[in-house]
Amino acid sequence: MKLKVVSKGAQAEDVQVSDETFAREYNESLVHQVVTAYMAAGRAGTKAQKTKAEVRGGGIKPWRQKGTGQARAGSIRSPIWVGGGRAFAAKPRDFSQKVNRKMYRGALRSMLSELARQERLVVANALDLDAPKTKMLVQKLADFGLGKSVLVLVEAHDEKLELAARNLPYVDVLPVNALDPLSLARHEKVLATVAAVRLLEERLA
Repeated sequence: MKLKVVSKGAQAEDVQVSDETFAREYNESLVHQVVTAYMAAGRAGTKAQKTKAEVRGGGIKPWRQKGTGQARAGSIRSPIWVGGGRAFAAKPRDFSQKVNRKMYRGALRSMLSELARQERLVVANALDLDAPKTKMLVQKLADFGLGKSVLVLVEAHDEKLELAARNLPYVDVLPVNALDPLSLARHEKVLATVAAVRLLEERLA
């Protein structure tokens, strides 16, 4: 298949791309599973609370079993007491889910293909900035007819682009080797260089 290449809002010559990467059927269940697993892997899982046995104190029975007129109590660290332990205390846990490489790559191919079908994937020959200025990047995105929510994909780390984009809340710049499914899902448009598209074909082949 072919993807349109834009240059300052005008259509340039199309670029031939692999159907294996950019013309796959959309697998909604696979994409949902991979995005969910990616988000789960980002959870710290460090929440911790103390049980009745772990709270300090409460070694002695607060009052005798009978004769006081109060309810019987065995410890001041009971879960129903202020300062007591939790009945079902949270403990550190690992939220990560198993996703193999084939599934991960398949989800990325499915998402890129859907973006291409919806014409939300825009390809440009280059994204060179003379200086790391936010105004320059905003103007370049406007020339390409893009909105505010844009994921910029480049073939390698580009300091000027990253510095220019860091003050734009809905614009992210990522090299191809750092691409993740959540970034593809959260942005309205994706702007990629031709070199980045070629690298994507190699990595997702």
